[in-house]
Amino acid sequence: MNNNQKDRFQTVWKQLTRFFQNEKTQKNARVTYQVIWNLTLILIIVGILGFSFAGGVGAGYFAALVNDEPVRSKEDLKKDIYNYEETSEVYFADNVYLGKLKSDLEREEVSIDKVSEYLKNAVIATEDEYFYEHDGVVPKAILRAIYQEFTNASVQSGGSTLTQQLIKNQVLTNEVSFDRKAKEILLALRVEKFFEKEEILETYLNVSTLGRNSSGRNIAGVESAAEGIFGVEAKDLTLPQSAFIAGLPQSPFGYTPYTQKGTLKENQEPGINRMKTVLKRMYSNGYITKEQYDKAMAYDITKDFIGKKALPSEKYPWLTYEIEKRSIEILSVSLAKEDGYEEKDLKNDDLKDQYVALADRKLRQNGYQIYTTVNKKVYDKMQEVTKNYPNFGYDKAGEPVEAGAILIENKTGKIISFVGGRDFKREQTNHATTSLRSNGSTMKPLLVYGPGIELGKISPGSVSANVPISIPAGSKAWRPGNYGGGSYTGVTTAREALKNSYNIPAALFYKKIINLSPASYLEKMGFSTVTKGDYSNLSMSLGAMNKGVTVEENVNAFGTFANSGEFIDAYMIDKIVSKDGKVIYEHKVKPVDVFSPQAAYLTLDMMRDVVNSGTAASVRNRLAFSSDWAGKTGTSQDYWDAWFVATNPNVSFGTWLGYDTPKSLQGTYNGLEYNKRNMYYWADLINAAYKVDPKLVDPDKRFEMPGGIVSRSFCGVSGLLPSSACQKAGLVKSDLFIAKYAPSRADDSFIDGQYVSVGSKRYAALPQTPGEFTSGGFMLNPDSFADIGLQYVNDPGSVIPGGEKSGNVVGAKAKLNDNGKAPDPLSITISNDKITWGLHHEGDVVGYRVYKDGKKVASINAGGSLVYKVGSGGSYYVTAVDIVGKESAPSQRVESGAKKTGSKEDSAKNKDDRGKDKVANEDKKPDSKEKNGSDKDKDKDKEPEKETDKDKEPAQDKDQNKENTDKEIQETDKDQDTVNDKEKETDKAEEEEE
Repeated sequence: MNNNQKDRFQTVWKQLTRFFQNEKTQKNARVTYQVIWNLTLILIIVGILGFSFAGGVGAGYFAALVNDEPVRSKEDLKKDIYNYEETSEVYFADNVYLGKLKSDLEREEVSIDKVSEYLKNAVIATEDEYFYEHDGVVPKAILRAIYQEFTNASVQSGGSTLTQQLIKNQVLTNEVSFDRKAKEILLALRVEKFFEKEEILETYLNVSTLGRNSSGRNIAGVESAAEGIFGVEAKDLTLPQSAFIAGLPQSPFGYTPYTQKGTLKENQEPGINRMKTVLKRMYSNGYITKEQYDKAMAYDITKDFIGKKALPSEKYPWLTYEIEKRSIEILSVSLAKEDGYEEKDLKNDDLKDQYVALADRKLRQNGYQIYTTVNKKVYDKMQEVTKNYPNFGYDKAGEPVEAGAILIENKTGKIISFVGGRDFKREQTNHATTSLRSNGSTMKPLLVYGPGIELGKISPGSVSANVPISIPAGSKAWRPGNYGGGSYTGVTTAREALKNSYNIPAALFYKKIINLSPASYLEKMGFSTVTKGDYSNLSMSLGAMNKGVTVEENVNAFGTFANSGEFIDAYMIDKIVSKDGKVIYEHKVKPVDVFSPQAAYLTLDMMRDVVNSGTAASVRNRLAFSSDWAGKTGTSQDYWDAWFVATNPNVSFGTWLGYDTPKSLQGTYNGLEYNKRNMYYWADLINAAYKVDPKLVDPDKRFEMPGGIVSRSFCGVSGLLPSSACQKAGLVKSDLFIAKYAPSRADDSFIDGQYVSVGSKRYAALPQTPGEFTSGGFMLNPDSFADIGLQYVNDPGSVIPGGEKSGNVVGAKAKLNDNGKAPDPLSITISNDKITWGLHHEGDVVGYRVYKDGKKVASINAGGSLVYKVGSGGSYYVTAVDIVGKESAPSQRVESGAKKTGSKEDSAKNKDDRGKDKVANEDKKPDSKEKNGSDKDKDKDKEPEKETDKDKEPAQDKDQNKENTDKEIQETDKDQDTVNDKEKETDKAEEEEE
């Protein structure tokens, strides 16, 4: 610096010094300093106050938003977070998985340790990359929400953490607002305080909505997504599969590969692009390597999508609906009891409906595990048999013959299998468990013979009339008949009546016990539709229930006999378990005493004969195995229903065929009548079950006879101990009896006597009756046989058994009345040295005398063959003799070896006689035809019992195939006024062919 510069600097400095040292300047400086300082202080204070005010306002606003949100404890939060719907699962017997019940949303819970690491990482990388670092919220997300709220931005988004999304889905709503966001933040912070990260992640994975599965059902939770989209468990998901599922929550139904029908969408690009986005985020966040990323990006995920999968309700429609129905019934009772009600209270329809609706909702949301008794393999085989069975019959009026069947384990009541019908898509009615039908003659052991034996009123050897009868029923008469209008045997035993399914003995036996309320036995055996009117309806003995019965109830009742008289109710739901493993229902067997072991066994033993040689004999040669079966066939009125139910020591099994709108099944189809079509169907089904489980279906043991049963001989026309007269008549039989009810009184209904025969009938001889036409025998007094129903028999003489076994027996009241005049002359013919003539038209003729050259050479009984073989040469004529010995004038004369009579006088007289005989014979034809028909029917009844060929049927099976020409229920007076509904029901009593 030079001298000039120095001088200049010094001059300036001095001036400045003098300025600041000047008193005025110093005063001004002090004032300015104070102003600036004060302004600074004011700005600082204002800033502090403003910040405090803003924070207070914000805090106050936040507090106001969450003011109505309760402070939740850990237990409350846990209850809310884990409160998500889960689909109930169903199992066949032996824990064989069936599937999930139908619900609006399908979900299956899975624990975090059973989820693929790929999937967990994919979800975190995509939805919440700071999941393991934050405490439930991310501040920038909060600031963004505040900004959007105060600026009223058109787009308001969350950027929520997984914890916040969990709160939104499980506790709050999906509403996009600051109010909901504030509550979400508060609750997220509390959740993070109470729960571990793994718990939060696990819950999120189970609640996320993930589109549809291959059945078209809405799904939630990664386990349902893994199984429903890729057919694998969540733990086995690959990297591409995991990335695909992790991308679904953003737009579940936009990215899902399936349509509502379960078919694959044509355009899969949205879901695939989203999957690639997830893979990028996984790579950028270090969860996968570059090599894994490249490989996954190039992978064709569409080849992993499984094809359409049928729902259980589609594959097993009758079964799943039946399981749902029964489970809801069980749960409704359980829920009602929890609320303090008793099961009987649910008879109130409104209350019942309330709990049924609640049970239905819980069943579809609470993730129950329902274990059933149904054997999958047996069930599948029975459906297959039904699908392929070729002999159901013709379609009528657009309806096919429907079918129902059920197999029940006797000792437990387990329903092993059933057939609900032939085509669920056509008809949804479950013909095994729901449809009510008349059970025809399968009712007889349940209502007539079982109760009758138990009450001591019937034994297998009890005797009943088996001829046309008429039982008074109010202002009318009930006239039950055997199917086909025949099979009348005079008298028969209970065993023979059940074996051949004779209706008349069943009706008479039931008449004896109806005042003892045998219908109560049906209710003990699970019949739920017995009405008050059924107790007094005689036609109930043949199956004419007011409402009908299901196949399940009918078959279940037969198991009572196999269980030594204990009824065990059939069931399908074994137990129900909640998703936390608690057994909330388990079936318990509750036996009901119905029959004594002795009564049960005797009824079984009688039904053995039905299968071995009776109306169900044709089924034995169809079976692939041999077992101790006891059963009963049945047909309802007008051939509307065909039944066969049988039981062995292990199982009871029955089948039913019929039209949904009742129509006749009668007529052959593929060469088989309806009864055989049903029994062959029964055999095919039980054979299929046997192939699956032979030990169950074909036990080694047989029915064992309990103590207290004895074998006794008895007289076959009275059921009493046989007298010497009964023995001489050849009518002694033997059978089993309950010891205390065995016959103790000797038969006293026979006396020595004489009888005459006219055609196939026998009548007591009179004192004036010529001895040449009488036979010595035993007289059967009908007055001694009120117990066999003789008071209802139309023709008391018809109760005498026919055929060789009858011996020489006749009813004492079976008498011929003298018509007061001598019989008219006969008309005879001669050919090949044989004279023949017809049965005399006058009913009191008991025999014929043959004369040769005016001398009697023969006496011929009217019950014998009306033929006489002539010798060489001679003139012959015949006369008729009546019950009191009056003899007719001679017939025309005939010459041995000649075709014409010798005299004109004889010829004229014979012409007149032949005219009379012609009129007489024409009048007699119907009667003769009836008698001959009766003999023919008897022959038919005997013959088939000896047949063993599988294509031949016992007597009543042949009768089944006839046209029903003799209606069982007829009115006494067809001109009487209209009758009430009850009388009509009696008229429509069930007819039984078998």
